[in-house]
Amino acid sequence: MFVASLISHAVAALGIGTIFAPSQAATRVWIIGVACSILPDIDVVGFRLGIRYGDFWGHRGFTHSLLFAAILATLVLIAGFSRGFPGLGKAWLWTYFFFATASHGFLDAMTNGGLGVAFFSPFDNTRYFFPWRPIVVSPISLSRFFSGKGFAVLESELLWIWIPAGVLAVSILILRRGFRTPSPESKA
Repeated sequence: MFVASLISHAVAALGIGTIFAPSQAATRVWIIGVACSILPDIDVVGFRLGIRYGDFWGHRGFTHSLLFAAILATLVLIAGFSRGFPGLGKAWLWTYFFFATASHGFLDAMTNGGLGVAFFSPFDNTRYFFPWRPIVVSPISLSRFFSGKGFAVLESELLWIWIPAGVLAVSILILRRGFRTPSPESKA
């Protein structure tokens, strides 16, 4: 969960953002998308409060659900983008913030550890993993991350999160260039 995973969730949000936001979008759009992708792990505070991992408010519980992603995207849109954003409609912004948040649970469901993700909480608190789980789960404590396991986590997240997010971003940017209408000056 710690350093590498938080950064990897942010990398995923930036990759997803290239689909929804133009590269020249305001920095705050990108920062908020990154924050949305990291925020589901706020549930780790529950460990200090006596909340067990598998509880409703436990790690990978409600804050990793699709409903939480929808609520957070809605709140962010109301609080920060009530008038929309130049070049981006409210629906596009909401969709980006939703997918940035939801990507956290999807990535966690691809890890090889933990209890799974409560995607449908609060309606169904069953925890799920995807059948394909190539990402090495990151230790929750910072001290355990800086061990032999930490390198395996970094390697796994580089391969299964960073590279795909980079390929997605580059592909979208190339596609956008290919679909641009030539300016009248370039035709002359």
